[in-house]
Amino acid sequence: MINLPVRAITARTVQRRRYHVRRAPLPPSAESARLLDSFAAHPPLPLTLSALVSFGNPLIPASVLRSVTYVLSEIPRRMARRVRALEGLPFIVGTNPYVARTLNGHRDSFNVLATYPEVRTLEDNKHFVDELDILVQRHRNDIPTMAKGFQECSRYMSPTQISNFLDGAIRSRISVRLIAEQHIALSHALAMDPGAAEAGVLVHNGVIDPKCSPAEMVRMCGAFVSELCEATLGASPNITIDGCPEATFAYVPVHLEYILTEMLKNAFRATVEHHHKLHGLASSHPLPPVQVTISPPTPPHPFLSVRIRDQGGGVSASNMARIFSYAFTTAGHADDQKEDGGPYAAQHIGGSAAIGSGSVGEGGNLFGEITEKGVQVGLGTIAGLGYGLPLSRLYAKYFGGSLDLFSLDGWGSDVFIKLRCLLDDAGNAEI
Repeated sequence: MINLPVRAITARTVQRRRYHVRRAPLPPSAESARLLDSFAAHPPLPLTLSALVSFGNPLIPASVLRSVTYVLSEIPRRMARRVRALEGLPFIVGTNPYVARTLNGHRDSFNVLATYPEVRTLEDNKHFVDELDILVQRHRNDIPTMAKGFQECSRYMSPTQISNFLDGAIRSRISVRLIAEQHIALSHALAMDPGAAEAGVLVHNGVIDPKCSPAEMVRMCGAFVSELCEATLGASPNITIDGCPEATFAYVPVHLEYILTEMLKNAFRATVEHHHKLHGLASSHPLPPVQVTISPPTPPHPFLSVRIRDQGGGVSASNMARIFSYAFTTAGHADDQKEDGGPYAAQHIGGSAAIGSGSVGEGGNLFGEITEKGVQVGLGTIAGLGYGLPLSRLYAKYFGGSLDLFSLDGWGSDVFIKLRCLLDDAGNAEI
């Protein structure tokens, strides 16, 4: 008998092989399917921003208990509809491991919330908030996970089909997280000052910061992006802030953080790569700065505007029509310059799925789309899946704002961001 040598296979290799085996997601149990049907049959209840904020004005125990009742009735409805939408994808798309992971995660979270016992007291609510916070963190990488899945399945669905599906999924996700995070924030605020709450004098806006400072956010995001750019490209430009740096407005800080992070990553990478192309890698020629101009709201127009201007070579005319497509990216090509798309042809969405690592449930930023605050190697941190621009535009438009990019090919690009003040005339914005 001949003993054949056995090749040692590392646990990592086994895990990788298992992970890439395509399997259809397991169907839900009959009881779970009936529960899904019952919730999915009812459309989400219309909810305006003013109604969501009203739970904290005044912030009293009764208003928090009303809020938790709404959360337990509304979030399962919205999640049930996303489960059904994921189940309705073409079979081969549904077997993709990233898409299947997203579907299974939605099913699990739906079952937790749909079967959660009634919350009657503040003590009950404390336990529920702990559970809700776990669910929020569990889903923090849903978008980059889906992004990777649809990137791998792009041959099986048209760009329009992918765009429509992701628009719906991302809008739903924004609304669910707003509802969940608002309740968590109000519950924590109530626990911090129960005396003021009992007196009926405590007012809390939850996840909305009434004095959000775009300039401070630009500095914070700029420091982070500068670190990424230095690590991946070896250099980074400075940021200049002009216009009205002292301007503040009411907004959701994490939405603004995401938009600014993505747009600054684009501008930084564009500037460095265009500079290297013109002057060489070893040039001592200074990098031109990225210029951020802030314009405050001017009555009766409740919008704050931000312009991000770079001298990164702009976007070629052939690529301008595609820069807001979810599927548009050239990251990973051997020579990015030959694509003539510049950095805007390789938009990135952060999160562990984009770099193939990380685990569900780890702590992190409220929105897991933003890359972890640690430098990774390679272009994975500064360019990637192609979702940065379309996602940023979706966040900007969610409350009635806008995001547009104008290019001067061969010179640079301007991104114009218009964001609506959320505690003024935006109260009727539906979530």
